[in-house]
Amino acid sequence: MPPGVSGALVHRVCAVPHGPLDITWLPADAPKLPPGRIRLHWEPASTAGWNITAHLGLPATEVLLATWPNAPGTWPRLVRPTLYEVTGLCAALGVATAALGLSNHLAET
Repeated sequence: MPPGVSGALVHRVCAVPHGPLDITWLPADAPKLPPGRIRLHWEPASTAGWNITAHLGLPATEVLLATWPNAPGTWPRLVRPTLYEVTGLCAALGVATAALGLSNHLAET
């Protein structure tokens, strides 16, 4: 990763098994992750490969989503299924939350 960044913000995870991950670099002084967003961080492992971590933004905090120690050089293929599932789950929870909010609003009127 370039100097001065804390990781990469995942914007989109392609549904194709070997598809791309769309990311942007996060500066080291970036604010906390928005709810439902994922930050990836990777660095060379001490033996071989890469140590990768993923953090998930929640409304009140940021949590460790997953780690992949000593991942091979093809690590994007390794982490893509997890990232794809979590982004889909977060999108579904966002829709459900909005629907519940609308339902509550309509019930009050």
